[in-house]
Amino acid sequence: MLIDLLYVLIGLIVGLVIGFFVTRHIFKKQLTENPPINEKMIEAMMSQMGRKPSQKQVKQVMQQMNKYK
Repeated sequence: MLIDLLYVLIGLIVGLVIGFFVTRHIFKKQLTENPPINEKMIEAMMSQMGRKPSQKQVKQVMQQMNKYK
């Protein structure tokens, strides 16, 4: 009975450690495939809409984006 409880605890600890590393790997992979938005991306997006953004406008958009993170 005590040995069964020990097996359960060891299995739980091993599962948590494996889950941590798998989740970390997936998170890093997602960040490389979909990087967070930066000023150059905002400039490109505004240019595609037919506007030439000033640096002030880009900074304002960045502040708005960071406000809702």
